[in-house]
Amino acid sequence: MIPCVSIFPAGFLCGCIPAAVLLAAFAPLAWSAAEDASWGRLITSAAIVCNPSAHKIYAVNEGTGSVTVIDAATGAMHTVQVGREPIAIAINSTTNRIYIANDGSASVSVIDGTNDTLIATVTSAPLPYTLAVDEATNTIYVTHTYSGSVTVIEGISNTARELKVGDADGIALDPRTGTVFLSTYEDPSIRFVDEATGAVTKASVGPHVWGMVFDQPSGTLFLTHTASAEIVALDEKTHAVRTLLVGRIPCALAINPVTRRLYVVNYGDKTLSILDLQTGTTIATLPVGPHPQGLAVDSKSNRIYVANVQGNSVTVIDGARNAVVGVRNAGSHPYAANYGAPWVTPLPDAPQSIPPSPIK
Repeated sequence: MIPCVSIFPAGFLCGCIPAAVLLAAFAPLAWSAAEDASWGRLITSAAIVCNPSAHKIYAVNEGTGSVTVIDAATGAMHTVQVGREPIAIAINSTTNRIYIANDGSASVSVIDGTNDTLIATVTSAPLPYTLAVDEATNTIYVTHTYSGSVTVIEGISNTARELKVGDADGIALDPRTGTVFLSTYEDPSIRFVDEATGAVTKASVGPHVWGMVFDQPSGTLFLTHTASAEIVALDEKTHAVRTLLVGRIPCALAINPVTRRLYVVNYGDKTLSILDLQTGTTIATLPVGPHPQGLAVDSKSNRIYVANVQGNSVTVIDGARNAVVGVRNAGSHPYAANYGAPWVTPLPDAPQSIPPSPIK
């Protein structure tokens, strides 16, 4: 059983690259890990990434120890061998380097995106899980399960050190303040790690946190509470917390920075909640497919894509009308979707007035 990549043509997705991508696996991947242990860890949306500047898509193949590279313009693809059981990918678009966490070999593979060749293998702590890149400092952060640390890789030298800040399932960062956010599913606190000093502060948000996304304009970290029907909005500066009601078992989030809309996938009731970031209110709840889990937003076309694990489909939403406009086949059990960096919503390129967030 090998995960496969579904690619949607230009007529289906309009934006900076003429394709949408989803990662699908030939085994049911529900909320918890699948029964087949060798495939059960592939439940992170970081398993597939897009590099819009290079018009390339990268997806892990855990069973074969490789990464599939797809030319989004032509559809041509090839594979690059990496470490054992690769599980997550992150891209530094400034240096055009791709970083792959290899769960089975306790390492991070580094690929040169110019020619898609493996240029380095960096040893890490055991069981690396997911990654995030601070492009401002050219630093890569790798979370681990059960190792009690985060691996910090210097992008220039590909040297690594261990930062003893605990295990983590989720990671996000704010490159402006040099802050890394870490979450663990059973831990009721989010950790704020100072990139420069390694100092850790905590903010209590409650347990069973899974998905997270950082909204840079408002300085707000949004997190899903999978054991409830709510998400948490955490202010980076004050650590003030506010809860917002959504659907059952919210598991993934994404933001459209242009329209200032927050999208929440609700795994338990097969819906997508749409929130207005200016008011903090839910403005629409739309039906999607069975057990939705992956989410991607194309801000240019104002389209939202929801990967439905048990529906073998992707639901397409028109963000202007807050309406479902199509459902497409996506292969067997899609669980991850990506259109650009999954962990941070950047400040808009064009100067514009951004109202302060009411989520305080």
